[in-house]
Amino acid sequence: MKFNINQQDFQKSLNYCQGVIEKRSTLPILSNVLLNASQKDLTITATDLDIIFIHKISDVEIIEEGQTTTSSSIMYDIVRKFSSGKKINFSSDGESKLHLESEKSVFNLNCIKASEFPLTDENFNQNEFKIESKKLLKLLNKCKFSVSNDETRHYLSGIFFHQSVVEDKIFLTAAATDSHRMSVSKVNLKDKVEFEPIILPKKTIFQLCTILDDYEGEVKISNIKSKIKFEMSNSILISKLIDGKFPNYIQVIPKENQKKLEVDLKLFLDSVDRVASVSVDKKDGVKFNLLKDTLNLSVNNANSGDGKETISVKFDYEMDVSFNSRYLIDIASQLDGSKIEIYFKDSGSPALIKDPGDYDSIYVVMPMKG
Repeated sequence: MKFNINQQDFQKSLNYCQGVIEKRSTLPILSNVLLNASQKDLTITATDLDIIFIHKISDVEIIEEGQTTTSSSIMYDIVRKFSSGKKINFSSDGESKLHLESEKSVFNLNCIKASEFPLTDENFNQNEFKIESKKLLKLLNKCKFSVSNDETRHYLSGIFFHQSVVEDKIFLTAAATDSHRMSVSKVNLKDKVEFEPIILPKKTIFQLCTILDDYEGEVKISNIKSKIKFEMSNSILISKLIDGKFPNYIQVIPKENQKKLEVDLKLFLDSVDRVASVSVDKKDGVKFNLLKDTLNLSVNNANSGDGKETISVKFDYEMDVSFNSRYLIDIASQLDGSKIEIYFKDSGSPALIKDPGDYDSIYVVMPMKG
């Protein structure tokens, strides 16, 4: 195997792979990426057995076809330290060593033969549809921070995707909850699609976000019972799905929250963030003392002190309620409009948060006691 490639192109591809490969794998081959030089392009594959990521680079000079595997993290560390945009020459003497050369740097990396690399060949053509990358990325970003870290309830450790129909319009809807907060977002689909409800694992969510951040175009999604496949122009991501039943999230959405608070989004976000600074991990409750058109924010931490701030809002009632400040910051950071709307029932009931810039997304937050 022998090829020449641009440093930036190769680094970008290896950077994607870093998100898939486990740092401490008991199987040495899983620490490696598979390099496959064919007639027209170079294919780089990484897997942790739950996710397979395949990236194709076409702008490469293939001198001799072949394939091998070598350490992803070591190769990435070397490549990112080469001069940006310079040419890297790769060659393999068979199966034991991979030779890298750029400018005056020379490296010889240990290899494991390609035949030991685990690959899958399932047929994913049963149910497939296409969606714009921006729409898919929106769903992921609006919901990912609400995914649970509690491994005992594995069915909450991902985003639930399903097809829904609202007023004769077809939507792909995403929902996530850790039982303290919930995000729900939907995007319009052109046509009804064959798509069974799925729960996408957390690691896959963040890997997909990294890829979609750099990609504009259509994403083809196809799934079989236990796996899902995302195809982009130069990348393929295959992932196992979470086996479990996602709770009926619709019944959790408050229906009787009539007390509406409206406030400038940036003002609210900055104020909550400032007041919460007195709490090291921002998990302390930020107390809302609400009066007519006035919001008094305060945080009190026994170890570090307290902070207070008052902002002008639109509100016609009086009430006191506390929330986890990190939850509010996470939600407010994802809103598109210039304002934030928070709907209350009382100080002990979940609050409903809406984004005037995107009414297809809603958020529910449980208040803190005390």
